[in-house]
Amino acid sequence: MSVRRGATLAVTLLASTVLLTACGASDPATDLAAPKGQKDTGVNIGPDQNRIRGEKAEAAAALVPDAVRERGTLRIGAGAGADAVPPLGFYATDDRTRIGSEIDIATLVADTLGLKPQFEEVSWENLFVGLDSSKFDAVLSNVTVTEERKDRYDFATYRLDNIAFEAKKGSGWKVKGPADVAGRTIAVSSGTNQEKILVDWSEQNVEAGRKPVDITYFQKDTDYYLALQSGRIDAYLGPSPAAAYHVATAGQSEIIGTLSGAGGDLQGKIAATTRKGSGLVDAYAAAIDHIVRDGSYGKVLKRWGLSGEAVEKSEINPPGLPRTES
Repeated sequence: MSVRRGATLAVTLLASTVLLTACGASDPATDLAAPKGQKDTGVNIGPDQNRIRGEKAEAAAALVPDAVRERGTLRIGAGAGADAVPPLGFYATDDRTRIGSEIDIATLVADTLGLKPQFEEVSWENLFVGLDSSKFDAVLSNVTVTEERKDRYDFATYRLDNIAFEAKKGSGWKVKGPADVAGRTIAVSSGTNQEKILVDWSEQNVEAGRKPVDITYFQKDTDYYLALQSGRIDAYLGPSPAAAYHVATAGQSEIIGTLSGAGGDLQGKIAATTRKGSGLVDAYAAAIDHIVRDGSYGKVLKRWGLSGEAVEKSEINPPGLPRTES
């Protein structure tokens, strides 16, 4: 992901985007991060973060399993390398320090539980490997609740999930449903809920007698954006916060459609993820509810321009992106 270098990042309103109607969905991304080139204003993207910190909440901390409490650390998996996505999780101006909304929220959760946050950066697929092997206690890295994932993991929600189609500026088309991407070349990251939705849309197009979607994959975000500008792809489907950030920073693309990360009939949810039966999900939900109430959660989302994706309360294992039909 291309990141404009500089010491500060201003938060402002972006131009309105097309919102596909989804049951229970709110306007997803009208206040996302957008640098304005102003000095000494906005959010610091340097390595010295002055991160918003929390205090231990005894009621939430009491829900932490004894083994974790005695260890004193919360081992948290975070995306690395090609999975660095502003404003969710990316590198500061020193190209080493990990910053972003996901890091801030994970730190607040650990603080609230009376634990020291211990981050390890791995590739997307290894986040789940780390949970399966009990290497990680939690993953807070833009993970969407899905029915298939609920078979193996427990979830405590902390943000709404919305995704966006990003096209070259002046493309002249909008995406409102499957028919709008029939025959188009769309890039998406492998193993994501965006990919599942796009595959489902392609199948719907074929069933309706339309052309399928030509789904394309690249290794990293910079490759997607180079392909977009060169015309090798028509659009890129990714997290709405990341798309809005790139539109604002690069100025070469535009959002042509948004929808819930769970598809057209359900509002997607982003959640703190833990191995099923680890005993931690209740503690995470309690910690998230606590930081919502004390206002620190709202400050973090506002800092990164994500207030439009706030939740009022954490939900444990809510309905997620439906299973793939076999």
